[in-house]
Amino acid sequence: MTRLQFVFESVASSNEWSATRQCGCIVTSLVRLPTLRRNWSLGEVLFNCLQRRFMTTSKRVQDRSKNKRVHHLEIATEKHKVVSKVLVLMEMLKKEPEMIIPVRSVDRYRQQINLPKPHSIVDFIRKSPKLFELYKDQKGVLWCGMTKEGEDLLEEEERLIREHSGMAAEYVTRMLMMSVDKRLPLDKIAHFRREFGLPADFRSKWVHEYPQHFKVVKSPDEVDYLELVEWNPAWAITELEKSVLGGSESVSRTPGLLSLSFPLKFPAGYKKVYRYGGKIEHFQKRSYLSPYADARGLQAGSKEFDKRAVAVMHELLSFTMEKRLVTDHLTHFRREFMMPQKLMRLLLKHLGIFYVSERGKRFSVFLTGAYEGVELIQKCPLVIWKEKVLSLIGYRGRKKKIETFTDLSDMEDNGVLEGGSEDEGIPMQLDQGESISELKDIAMGDSPFMDISEIDNVYRPDDSF
Repeated sequence: MTRLQFVFESVASSNEWSATRQCGCIVTSLVRLPTLRRNWSLGEVLFNCLQRRFMTTSKRVQDRSKNKRVHHLEIATEKHKVVSKVLVLMEMLKKEPEMIIPVRSVDRYRQQINLPKPHSIVDFIRKSPKLFELYKDQKGVLWCGMTKEGEDLLEEEERLIREHSGMAAEYVTRMLMMSVDKRLPLDKIAHFRREFGLPADFRSKWVHEYPQHFKVVKSPDEVDYLELVEWNPAWAITELEKSVLGGSESVSRTPGLLSLSFPLKFPAGYKKVYRYGGKIEHFQKRSYLSPYADARGLQAGSKEFDKRAVAVMHELLSFTMEKRLVTDHLTHFRREFMMPQKLMRLLLKHLGIFYVSERGKRFSVFLTGAYEGVELIQKCPLVIWKEKVLSLIGYRGRKKKIETFTDLSDMEDNGVLEGGSEDEGIPMQLDQGESISELKDIAMGDSPFMDISEIDNVYRPDDSF
């Protein structure tokens, strides 16, 4: 008896609901109500049950990738989630006039910090006493500020971002060169701000510092776009081409077909590679159109279209500092870069080139060849700076008693509260053109704050891939 025949016979019987459960159909509690059961026809029951089954279990990313997990990259994901929470708070303090903020105001931005209740904001801050300090003023209001070490780190980050600015301008320009219309919405580029090492004020100031590369234009519907000013042939060369050529840029030429193989790195315990060896080899030998070439003639869904999409994603990930991106951010650019609608399926299909970590609500995709274990093979100064911040998180020292300001003259001399917000409940002051929603892009996970000492225990060494 087939499964479908079993469903029909079982539903016709008095034990219809237990039969549907045996078939794996998930029925909501609303449907189980007796008043609704009497009004549902057999066809409606089958349609809703089977539709729900096909829309959930068969298409979940976790089910398609649970046997392909890379232990080291999962740890890298968890570390990123930990440091991202702290970076949000550091940016919040940086935007304040005296880099201090009432703790009650911090509590309002739990979603941006990604610290769900019942986790305490105060406990979260006290986890990193080398970065943050807590004080009470004479009215008993609790304030959060930066330590001297934390302030020095913010100054160092500003310096590194300025030094990295030229490289970031090149990457943004190359993104515009890859796009179909040679322009991208400014709001979408904002998603890549930290991954590309762009300054916090890049919308209002930075985008105007490179008029030879790009300019801001406004569309008829009042949307700001960043538009390419001049095509640079020397930049129309992929990072993969540069690596094959030994880092030297070839003679300027018109982008066209490429025949370069993508670097592959499979999980050590992945034992199914031999089954697909022929398909992988065939895929690697197939020529594809350069991400910088005009792809409007390609047919969506064709092999040429899909391989070019792999090349585009490979190039975008190569631009990022940590060779990783949130998959949501990639899907925002499907139309601009002519990538398939089912982008996640393509990423999962090409395990070895990409790795998708499904930890949290927002998935991350890694460029596998850029990592050796949990470490990036090549680290730019901003990545090293981020690791320095990570090393100061979760310090297990003795809990300090929260100090109280008792000498008003000292407070006035140091300017701790002078010039701050008169109303301690008002939101933080942001740069013109910026919004608190941008801080949300920094924190990408959804799990509670974790100590660094806990990260290595998240996964056991004998986890199966």
